[in-house]
Amino acid sequence: MKKTIYLTFMVLAGLIFIVPAVQSQNDYNPTEENLEAREWFQDAKFGMFIHWGVYSVLGDGEWVMNNQQINKATYEKLPAFFNPIQYDPEEWVALAKAAGMKYITITSKHHDGFAMYDSKHTDWDIVDRTPYGQDVLKKLAEECHKEGIKLFFYYSHLDWYQNDYYPRGRTGQHTGRPDKGNWKDYIDFMNGQLRELLTNYGEIGGIWFDGWWDKPDANWGLQNTYSMIHDLQPHALIGNNHHRAPKPGEDIQMFEKGLPGQSPYQSDEDAGIGDIALETCETINNSWGFNLQDKDFKSKEDLIHYLVNAAGYNSNFLLNVGPMPNGKIQQEFITRLRSIGEWLDQFGESIYGTRGGPVEPQDWGVTTQKDGRIFIHLLEPKGSSFLLPKLDNEVKSITLMHNGNEVDFEETGYGTVIEVPDNSREMIDVVMKVKVKQ
Repeated sequence: MKKTIYLTFMVLAGLIFIVPAVQSQNDYNPTEENLEAREWFQDAKFGMFIHWGVYSVLGDGEWVMNNQQINKATYEKLPAFFNPIQYDPEEWVALAKAAGMKYITITSKHHDGFAMYDSKHTDWDIVDRTPYGQDVLKKLAEECHKEGIKLFFYYSHLDWYQNDYYPRGRTGQHTGRPDKGNWKDYIDFMNGQLRELLTNYGEIGGIWFDGWWDKPDANWGLQNTYSMIHDLQPHALIGNNHHRAPKPGEDIQMFEKGLPGQSPYQSDEDAGIGDIALETCETINNSWGFNLQDKDFKSKEDLIHYLVNAAGYNSNFLLNVGPMPNGKIQQEFITRLRSIGEWLDQFGESIYGTRGGPVEPQDWGVTTQKDGRIFIHLLEPKGSSFLLPKLDNEVKSITLMHNGNEVDFEETGYGTVIEVPDNSREMIDVVMKVKVKQ
């Protein structure tokens, strides 16, 4: 991920920022399989992000090579300490399912260039350089296929290790690489690794790119790369965390640490929202990779609110865990993920399979909808009642989702004034079903 200065995690309320939609997919005609995969993705709504690599050994996040200005020769000592003998993909997948997550996106190669799988294009990988010597992605792919969880691979365009990543970009200036290299050879290397990921691990959900922003003016050859991916696996979805409007060939538009149109990393000059599937990603504490000292954990209430807000903005939510170097996921993450899963067991109908509701996000919360049903998510009750802006059809009834009780309401010229029962106002999310007259 892009290095972040910590931003206070807040549930979005109040002002609504409307960003005009953009059209930049004119040269790309997705296949029927791809369109079906997009529908599945939008229905899934919730996924697990996993940042894991040899950087975990230092317990200082995934940017440690850059932030501590560790040169390449010194960094090469790290794999010898990476021996995750407690890694159990069954535990990881079971946790994702318990949290209500439908897919997993894991780092196959982060900015340090280290491949977390058996790559034949380099020995800078987990099989050749670590005492563990096993392909963790292969094990995870097998378990995901077994349990019906779709697996996506994160892949970093940016590479602080390969000499051919030259001229260098904005980051990785202190790794001790020579001031020369062949950019075309690097692109060939990148495409070779992507081909491995797309041919050796069965059907995958797609590729999650990051790091393009390090060299935005470079000749990345994205269209050739995207075409190769879609040719090898037509259903595979492509997303690129480049913080720009969607480019031809992309199926998902991602927003880092912010809802659609509100990520702090979106380019000011090109921050529009496309007409493709949307996804926002966030951390449970403030770090993507394992950080021993980061104890600033978000509450289950904040995380559930983020999930609900994402659905109200017609977006998926990709929630990150950074496993420890031994392969275990820390208890603080597990507790919160299980709490979200318990909430979804009761209220998942208002999230899964939905799209953004007929009412734009309000200071009190959001709406979602599916199959003619409308769901109100009252996240921030301001009093004994609130105003639902006028719908196209007259409201017939409103019921509380947690107990089925009917809610009093009154239609006005401005919308529907809805009463909030006293015993519901302390809930994390007061979910209401709205029926309208047809």
